[in-house]
Amino acid sequence: MATTTLPAKKKGVTSSTIGLKFLMAGSGVIFLLYVLLHMYGNLMALGGQETFDTYAHHLRTFGEPMLPYGGMLWIVRVALIASIIAHVYAGMKLWAMAGSARPQKYAVKKNLGSTLASRTMRWGGLAILIFVIWHLIHFTLVKPAINDSVSAAAVKESPFVMVQASFELWWMVLIYALAMIALGMHLYHGVWSAAQTMGMTSTAASRKRAKTLGAIVGIVIVVGFLIPPFAIFFNLIA
Repeated sequence: MATTTLPAKKKGVTSSTIGLKFLMAGSGVIFLLYVLLHMYGNLMALGGQETFDTYAHHLRTFGEPMLPYGGMLWIVRVALIASIIAHVYAGMKLWAMAGSARPQKYAVKKNLGSTLASRTMRWGGLAILIFVIWHLIHFTLVKPAINDSVSAAAVKESPFVMVQASFELWWMVLIYALAMIALGMHLYHGVWSAAQTMGMTSTAASRKRAKTLGAIVGIVIVVGFLIPPFAIFFNLIA
């Protein structure tokens, strides 16, 4: 009697290692583009209250009348949140798959050739995720007056006042600096990993270019984001 063999079930894109790596790389690129735009916006604070508040106002009116007030901002936020969810999902799945493929830990674990950024990629990513949630609550959703010298009404009326009141506090600057350093390290290794996933590291020269690009991106992001808070903290902005 002939036996029928059921066809093997096809794996989805997010069920394979390659698919997950592409999902992680693609969502990472979206996040990087957002970070660069966000950094550019933050640097507007160097121009003072009028410049920064005008920039913030234009962000909310961008696309009117086709979009409602603040519409473009919410489109960007939704895209950002979706890319973060996709990035975290892909990262957790790859982590779980790597763990199941090697159920027994080696007696001696060697980190030869690895960098601090690569070894702390997962935990650094978790720290960045926590910071992003806290950052959205602080600067977007709740906007609390964390500085006693500034009222909640003033904080909600002027984005510059909110930023200035925040970065006049040393512990806020410290949290922000640690988060940006973690982000810079994450992007340094992330750019390299994305280039590797997309097949752009096949030669020694291309691998070197990818690592150099990752380092440049990481440094630019860290320095660019830290200029405004330190300038405010040291009273360099009028």
